[in-house]
Amino acid sequence: MRSLILLLALFSLTGCMKVSDMAAGTQYHLRDAGVLDHADTRRASPWRLQADSFIFIAQSHFIPPGKAHPRPNVVADEAFSAFVEYFPLVRRAPKPQGLEQAMDDARTAGAHYLLYTRFAAADDRIGTEEEWDDEEAVDRLGVDTGVIQLMLIETNTRYLVDTARIRNRGGFLTLYDTKPQDLLREPFEAYARSLLGVSDR
Repeated sequence: MRSLILLLALFSLTGCMKVSDMAAGTQYHLRDAGVLDHADTRRASPWRLQADSFIFIAQSHFIPPGKAHPRPNVVADEAFSAFVEYFPLVRRAPKPQGLEQAMDDARTAGAHYLLYTRFAAADDRIGTEEEWDDEEAVDRLGVDTGVIQLMLIETNTRYLVDTARIRNRGGFLTLYDTKPQDLLREPFEAYARSLLGVSDR
């Protein structure tokens, strides 16, 4: 009798919530608690793009202050890798550019929009024995963080369609041997989905 009651309770629980929903909820709470990587994206506009929009992606010359030293053009590279999954017409600048140069290249390529990015802040905390040997500072132990700023500009009119700020924070389960630039792909994928009006996973 007891096993029958437990079986009925189990079926009632599974009937209320799908396994995928339970997994997504668990992942959300683990991210919020700092166990897994977490990203918070704040958009200024709810503007949506058509799936066939041609987007040119570029990164500014700005280098975030501090000791992180992300490789040049890493933001544009990660944004391209994320956007190409959702937009078939995407191109990126091969190296950091000023805004005017990026706008000229986007127009020359025939792009509808320029996604102009900047690595505004990056904090590469100690996450390996080698990094500990270099710094030996207890207050530098912890998870990496970073801030990315975005501008989405219509190339024909130079209209600022959207601005966004992505704030990244690593998780305690993923802090070993990671860098702030390793946290970029997922939030860019989420931003691309939001531009299409697709609900987040």
